[in-house]
Amino acid sequence: MYRIDLAPEARDDLKALRKHEEVEVVAATRAQLAHEPTTETRNRKRRRPNPVAEWELRAGDLRVLYNVDEGAGMVHVEAIGRKVGNLLVLAGRRGPQ
Repeated sequence: MYRIDLAPEARDDLKALRKHEEVEVVAATRAQLAHEPTTETRNRKRRRPNPVAEWELRAGDLRVLYNVDEGAGMVHVEAIGRKVGNLLVLAGRRGPQ
């Protein structure tokens, strides 16, 4: 079982969401990333190389960007954003594609 750690930026992103969205993201993160976070599924995929995170979890139109440290058994959530068309919006700022 992996432990889940939120970066300070991800905490800010989470606070910027509406309450029901926050609950949805937390539930999806716990359910999807506690076990086998590096297994690609319909809602989890490896991202193209970018400066933020290697992996993406989809929860509706919300996205959780994360990295995995398998040796430490940790999932590091780097950012949480909203997919708008082909753009990812992170707490009002445009994120990596």
